[in-house]
Amino acid sequence: MSQTTAPTEELSHEVALTDVAAGKVKALLEQEGRDDLRLRVAVQPGGCSGLIYQLYFDERMLDGDAVREFEGVEVIVDKMSVPYLAGATIDFADTIEKQGFTIDNPNAGGSCACGDSFS
Repeated sequence: MSQTTAPTEELSHEVALTDVAAGKVKALLEQEGRDDLRLRVAVQPGGCSGLIYQLYFDERMLDGDAVREFEGVEVIVDKMSVPYLAGATIDFADTIEKQGFTIDNPNAGGSCACGDSFS
């Protein structure tokens, strides 16, 4: 009996990127003149509520990264962060009160006043 190896399957995640956020990411990448970067979203220990979001551009693909594409923007999530971010939506706000990327995460049981960390 011969054993065949299955092709490496690209992992996916359940984080969504709104059209507005995808447009902002594209604009930022165009300003930098880079087309080799992806938007990485991760969760790490820290902050006043226990966990903190990290959102940054990354040229690397790490073992176990999950990828989804939105409007030509690749969003990557490391394998440890995938369960914490399942169903989360990344948006971009541009109002008098707030400007920047926001993360609406249904898994967050509570958050701190600044909104940068959750539990």
